[in-house]
Amino acid sequence: MNLNEYKGILVFAEQREGVLQNVGLELIGKGKELAETLNEKVTAVLLGYNIEKLSKELIAYGADQVIVVDSKELAIYDTEAYTQAFSTIINTVKPEVVLIGATTLGRDLGPRISSRVETGLTADCTMLEIGENRELLMTRPAFGGNLMATIICPDHRPQMSTVRPGVMTRLSKDLNKVGVITNFKVNFDHSKMKVKVLNIIKEAKAKVDITEAKILVAGGRGVGSSGGFDNLELLANELGGVAAASRALVDAGIVNHDRQVGQTGKTVRPDVYFAFGISGAIQHLAGMEESEYIIAINKDKSAPIFGSADLGLVTDLAKTTTYLIEEIKKAKAEK
Repeated sequence: MNLNEYKGILVFAEQREGVLQNVGLELIGKGKELAETLNEKVTAVLLGYNIEKLSKELIAYGADQVIVVDSKELAIYDTEAYTQAFSTIINTVKPEVVLIGATTLGRDLGPRISSRVETGLTADCTMLEIGENRELLMTRPAFGGNLMATIICPDHRPQMSTVRPGVMTRLSKDLNKVGVITNFKVNFDHSKMKVKVLNIIKEAKAKVDITEAKILVAGGRGVGSSGGFDNLELLANELGGVAAASRALVDAGIVNHDRQVGQTGKTVRPDVYFAFGISGAIQHLAGMEESEYIIAINKDKSAPIFGSADLGLVTDLAKTTTYLIEEIKKAKAEK
């Protein structure tokens, strides 16, 4: 393999039902940073049906180029169809780096593509940098989050990575930015498409996306019972925010995994992050330390979380939660 043939950064711009997902925009932002170091360009890959109109938005968020595959075969996500389209683009464009969001869709698609183009894939990365020899340094949690491993792919191209939503920061939207939009034709091999979607049943209750919340009220081991977390839910509702949790409450079966913050959960960047009864282990801090303002409430004055907090309160958790709920209700009633 001639590594010098591979140039530029390719970002998968994930869309669902014609709506661009934030993780793709975040990766374009990170891709621009990496591209400046490499003196290369960032190309967004947009796959779907009747989605060409989204191209201009990708340019506005920093993409230098957009490659669009607009085809009926891609109307509904199908692993084989998307893999054929994306791998064909890679084999044609020969990018040096490929970035994909570590969403449910991206985690399915990424490994298939890396296998198809015969390269490696580093999953669930939390940090990406360029090394001295233009190699992509891909850092991810390892051994249950007890250490961070930096992985390189020295002998194959492209260098592929999936990145969790919320880890990177998207650029500000610039409607005046100009870029190149290319419609790409893929000759699909329908004989390899063995799966057919018969019906799509959407979950009646929409899942809570803690990565989008401006205010998060998170509970840890110190919260204790499910009743304690219920109070955090009430407080979050009064604040117009969302309740989240550390791994301890998820492992205890009190909270669903989609509410978990940390290395083995989600990375969040709210305007305000309340940490109730969270000790502040490095695995949790990695998922929320970029929050704009952190308020820690803990009975243990030696808890590591206070080292990262903007405001710390050493007090009883249950009494504090009840007091805050009552005071917020009073303030609302007086308006």
